[in-house]
Amino acid sequence: MKLISWNVNGLRACVGKNFLEDFKKLDADIFCLQETKLQEGQINLDLPGYQQYWNYAEKKGYSGTAVFTKKEPLSVSCGIGIEEHDHEGRVITLEFPDFYLITVYTPNSQDGLARLDYRMKWEDDFLHYVQSLDKKKPVIYCGDLNVAHKEIDLKNPKTNRKNAGFTDEERAKMTHVLESGFVDTFRHFYPDLEGVYSWWSYRFRAREKNAGWRIDYFIVSERLTQQLADAKIHTDISGSDHCPIELLLK
Repeated sequence: MKLISWNVNGLRACVGKNFLEDFKKLDADIFCLQETKLQEGQINLDLPGYQQYWNYAEKKGYSGTAVFTKKEPLSVSCGIGIEEHDHEGRVITLEFPDFYLITVYTPNSQDGLARLDYRMKWEDDFLHYVQSLDKKKPVIYCGDLNVAHKEIDLKNPKTNRKNAGFTDEERAKMTHVLESGFVDTFRHFYPDLEGVYSWWSYRFRAREKNAGWRIDYFIVSERLTQQLADAKIHTDISGSDHCPIELLLK
Protein backbone atom coordinates (compact mmCIF):
# COMPACT_ATOMS: atom_id res chain seq x y z
CA MET A 1 0.00 0.00 0.00
CA LYS A 2 1.36 3.41 -0.99
CA LEU A 3 0.63 6.52 1.06
CA ILE A 4 1.60 10.05 -0.01
CA SER A 5 1.58 13.27 2.02
CA TRP A 6 2.14 16.73 0.52
CA ASN A 7 1.90 20.28 1.80
CA VAL A 8 0.75 21.93 -1.42
CA ASN A 9 0.92 25.54 -0.10
CA GLY A 10 -2.30 26.51 -1.86
CA LEU A 11 -3.96 23.77 -3.90
CA ARG A 12 -5.23 26.08 -6.62
CA ALA A 13 -1.71 27.37 -7.22
CA CYS A 14 -0.36 23.81 -7.15
CA VAL A 15 -2.93 22.67 -9.73
CA GLY A 16 -1.43 25.32 -12.00
CA LYS A 17 1.97 23.65 -11.50
CA ASN A 18 1.13 20.11 -12.70
CA PHE A 19 -0.53 18.82 -9.50
CA LEU A 20 -2.86 16.49 -11.40
CA GLU A 21 -0.01 15.03 -13.45
CA ASP A 22 2.05 14.48 -10.29
CA PHE A 23 -0.97 12.99 -8.52
CA LYS A 24 -1.45 10.43 -11.30
CA LYS A 25 2.25 9.63 -11.49
CA LEU A 26 2.50 9.01 -7.74
CA ASP A 27 -0.56 6.72 -7.91
CA ALA A 28 -1.10 6.49 -4.15
CA ASP A 29 -3.73 4.37 -2.44
CA ILE A 30 -4.17 7.23 0.03
CA PHE A 31 -3.09 10.81 -0.75
CA CYS A 32 -2.99 13.39 2.06
CA LEU A 33 -2.73 17.16 1.60
CA GLN A 34 -1.95 20.00 3.96
CA GLU A 35 -2.25 23.77 3.54
CA THR A 36 -4.91 23.56 0.83
CA LYS A 37 -5.91 27.21 1.54
CA LEU A 38 -9.46 26.57 0.29
CA GLN A 39 -13.06 27.04 1.25
CA GLU A 40 -15.75 24.59 0.22
CA GLY A 41 -16.68 24.93 -3.45
CA GLN A 42 -13.52 26.78 -4.48
CA ILE A 43 -12.12 23.84 -6.42
CA ASN A 44 -13.54 20.84 -8.24
CA LEU A 45 -10.99 18.06 -8.56
CA ASP A 46 -11.81 15.16 -10.86
CA LEU A 47 -10.01 12.20 -9.28
CA PRO A 48 -11.60 8.99 -10.63
CA GLY A 49 -11.41 6.09 -8.21
CA TYR A 50 -10.84 8.27 -5.14
CA GLN A 51 -13.14 9.36 -2.37
CA GLN A 52 -12.42 12.92 -1.21
CA TYR A 53 -12.52 14.26 2.36
CA TRP A 54 -11.85 17.90 3.22
CA ASN A 55 -11.38 19.99 6.36
CA TYR A 56 -11.44 23.76 5.76
CA ALA A 57 -10.18 26.53 8.01
CA GLU A 58 -12.78 29.12 9.01
CA LYS A 59 -10.28 31.83 8.00
CA LYS A 60 -10.22 32.20 4.20
CA GLY A 61 -7.07 31.32 2.28
CA TYR A 62 -5.49 29.65 5.31
CA SER A 63 -4.42 26.19 6.45
CA GLY A 64 -6.80 23.33 5.50
CA THR A 65 -6.33 19.60 4.85
CA ALA A 66 -7.67 16.91 2.53
CA VAL A 67 -7.46 13.14 2.03
CA PHE A 68 -8.13 11.27 -1.21
CA THR A 69 -8.45 7.50 -0.80
CA LYS A 70 -9.10 4.53 -3.08
CA LYS A 71 -10.01 2.45 -0.04
CA GLU A 72 -13.29 3.31 1.66
CA PRO A 73 -12.78 4.19 5.34
CA LEU A 74 -14.97 2.83 8.12
CA SER A 75 -15.33 6.36 9.52
CA VAL A 76 -14.03 9.90 9.00
CA SER A 77 -13.70 12.75 11.48
CA CYS A 78 -12.30 16.29 11.38
CA GLY A 79 -10.36 17.96 14.18
CA ILE A 80 -9.26 16.50 17.51
CA GLY A 81 -12.35 17.33 19.53
CA ILE A 82 -10.90 20.40 21.27
CA GLU A 83 -12.60 23.71 20.51
CA GLU A 84 -9.41 25.74 20.81
CA HIS A 85 -7.74 23.75 18.01
CA ASP A 86 -10.53 22.88 15.64
CA HIS A 87 -11.14 26.13 13.72
CA GLU A 88 -8.15 25.93 11.38
CA GLY A 89 -8.88 22.76 9.38
CA ARG A 90 -5.70 21.05 10.52
CA VAL A 91 -6.68 17.40 11.09
CA ILE A 92 -8.61 14.66 9.29
CA THR A 93 -8.76 11.11 10.70
CA LEU A 94 -9.80 8.10 8.64
CA GLU A 95 -10.45 4.78 10.34
CA PHE A 96 -9.61 1.63 8.36
CA PRO A 97 -9.96 -1.98 9.52
CA ASP A 98 -6.30 -2.29 10.57
CA PHE A 99 -5.24 1.27 11.43
CA TYR A 100 -6.15 4.91 11.82
CA LEU A 101 -4.74 7.35 9.29
CA ILE A 102 -4.40 11.02 10.26
CA THR A 103 -3.34 13.91 8.08
CA VAL A 104 -2.16 16.88 10.13
CA TYR A 105 -0.88 20.38 9.49
CA THR A 106 0.89 21.37 12.70
CA PRO A 107 0.70 25.08 13.63
CA ASN A 108 3.82 27.09 12.83
CA SER A 109 5.40 28.90 15.78
CA GLN A 110 5.76 31.95 13.50
CA ASP A 111 8.28 34.78 13.31
CA GLY A 112 9.55 35.86 16.70
CA LEU A 113 8.01 32.63 18.08
CA ALA A 114 4.75 34.54 18.49
CA ARG A 115 2.77 31.30 18.56
CA LEU A 116 5.23 29.03 20.38
CA ASP A 117 3.13 28.81 23.57
CA TYR A 118 0.07 27.82 21.54
CA ARG A 119 2.19 25.33 19.60
CA MET A 120 3.31 23.67 22.84
CA LYS A 121 -0.33 23.26 23.93
CA TRP A 122 -1.18 21.87 20.48
CA GLU A 123 1.66 19.32 20.69
CA ASP A 124 0.42 17.96 24.03
CA ASP A 125 -3.21 17.82 22.95
CA PHE A 126 -2.47 16.27 19.56
CA LEU A 127 -0.26 13.56 21.08
CA HIS A 128 -2.99 12.79 23.61
CA TYR A 129 -5.45 12.46 20.71
CA VAL A 130 -3.13 10.12 18.80
CA GLN A 131 -2.50 8.01 21.90
CA SER A 132 -6.23 7.67 22.54
CA LEU A 133 -6.63 6.18 19.03
CA ASP A 134 -3.49 4.04 19.40
CA LYS A 135 -5.14 2.25 22.32
CA LYS A 136 -7.75 0.93 19.86
CA LYS A 137 -5.61 0.16 16.81
CA PRO A 138 -2.29 1.30 15.31
CA VAL A 139 -1.97 4.87 14.02
CA ILE A 140 -0.26 6.34 10.96
CA TYR A 141 -0.09 10.10 10.95
CA CYS A 142 1.47 12.27 8.32
CA GLY A 143 1.90 15.84 7.26
CA ASP A 144 3.81 19.04 7.72
CA LEU A 145 4.81 18.84 11.38
CA ASN A 146 6.73 22.14 11.21
CA VAL A 147 9.81 20.84 13.01
CA ALA A 148 13.23 19.63 11.90
CA HIS A 149 13.95 17.10 14.63
CA LYS A 150 17.73 16.76 14.54
CA GLU A 151 20.59 18.78 13.08
CA ILE A 152 20.75 16.27 10.22
CA ASP A 153 17.23 17.37 9.24
CA LEU A 154 18.16 20.85 7.99
CA LYS A 155 20.99 22.40 6.01
CA ASN A 156 21.93 25.17 8.46
CA PRO A 157 21.24 24.02 12.03
CA LYS A 158 23.56 26.45 13.79
CA THR A 159 22.05 29.64 12.33
CA ASN A 160 18.48 28.37 12.84
CA ARG A 161 18.82 27.23 16.45
CA LYS A 162 16.20 29.62 17.88
CA ASN A 163 14.00 29.97 14.78
CA ALA A 164 10.49 28.54 14.39
CA GLY A 165 10.71 24.87 13.47
CA PHE A 166 14.09 24.31 15.13
CA THR A 167 13.66 25.55 18.67
CA ASP A 168 14.72 23.34 21.56
CA GLU A 169 11.09 23.27 22.70
CA GLU A 170 9.68 22.00 19.38
CA ARG A 171 12.44 19.44 18.96
CA ALA A 172 11.87 18.16 22.50
CA LYS A 173 8.19 17.61 21.73
CA MET A 174 9.16 15.47 18.72
CA THR A 175 11.62 13.51 20.86
CA HIS A 176 8.81 12.91 23.35
CA VAL A 177 6.53 11.60 20.56
CA LEU A 178 9.20 9.14 19.43
CA GLU A 179 9.80 8.03 23.02
CA SER A 180 6.05 7.45 23.45
CA GLY A 181 5.85 4.44 21.13
CA PHE A 182 6.02 6.03 17.67
CA VAL A 183 8.51 5.83 14.78
CA ASP A 184 9.80 8.42 12.30
CA THR A 185 9.58 6.19 9.23
CA PHE A 186 12.15 8.00 7.09
CA ARG A 187 14.81 7.78 9.80
CA HIS A 188 13.81 4.15 10.41
CA PHE A 189 15.13 3.35 6.94
CA TYR A 190 17.75 6.09 6.55
CA PRO A 191 19.08 6.98 10.02
CA ASP A 192 22.19 8.79 8.79
CA LEU A 193 21.20 10.09 5.35
CA GLU A 194 22.07 13.76 4.99
CA GLY A 195 20.98 16.41 2.52
CA VAL A 196 17.43 15.10 1.91
CA TYR A 197 14.80 17.70 2.72
CA SER A 198 11.08 18.25 2.15
CA TRP A 199 10.81 22.06 2.35
CA TRP A 200 12.83 24.95 0.96
CA SER A 201 12.21 28.67 1.41
CA TYR A 202 11.13 30.53 -1.72
CA ARG A 203 13.84 33.08 -0.83
CA PHE A 204 17.59 33.08 -1.51
CA ARG A 205 17.37 30.38 -4.24
CA ALA A 206 17.16 27.89 -1.37
CA ARG A 207 15.87 24.97 -3.42
CA GLU A 208 18.51 25.46 -6.08
CA LYS A 209 21.15 25.31 -3.33
CA ASN A 210 19.31 22.52 -1.49
CA ALA A 211 19.28 24.67 1.66
CA GLY A 212 16.23 22.85 2.99
CA TRP A 213 14.50 21.37 6.02
CA ARG A 214 12.90 17.95 6.56
CA ILE A 215 9.67 18.96 8.29
CA ASP A 216 7.19 16.55 6.62
CA TYR A 217 6.81 13.13 8.19
CA PHE A 218 5.07 9.78 8.31
CA ILE A 219 4.94 8.77 11.99
CA VAL A 220 3.60 5.32 12.89
CA SER A 221 2.85 3.24 15.95
CA GLU A 222 5.87 1.10 16.83
CA ARG A 223 3.92 -2.10 16.33
CA LEU A 224 3.60 -1.29 12.62
CA THR A 225 7.38 -1.38 12.14
CA GLN A 226 7.32 -4.89 10.65
CA GLN A 227 4.88 -3.69 7.97
CA LEU A 228 7.08 -0.83 6.76
CA ALA A 229 8.54 -1.43 3.30
CA ASP A 230 10.14 1.93 2.43
CA ALA A 231 9.94 5.69 2.92
CA LYS A 232 10.74 8.24 0.21
CA ILE A 233 10.99 11.99 -0.26
CA HIS A 234 10.18 13.09 -3.82
CA THR A 235 12.56 16.03 -4.11
CA ASP A 236 12.12 16.10 -7.90
CA ILE A 237 8.46 17.23 -7.65
CA SER A 238 8.28 21.01 -7.46
CA GLY A 239 4.67 22.23 -7.43
CA SER A 240 5.03 23.70 -3.92
CA ASP A 241 7.74 24.89 -1.53
CA HIS A 242 7.34 21.40 -0.01
CA CYS A 243 7.71 18.14 -1.92
CA PRO A 244 5.62 14.98 -1.49
CA ILE A 245 6.74 12.27 0.92
CA GLU A 246 5.84 8.60 0.64
CA LEU A 247 5.33 5.59 2.89
CA LEU A 248 5.15 2.06 1.50
CA LEU A 249 3.50 -0.62 3.60
CA LYS A 250 3.77 -4.37 3.05
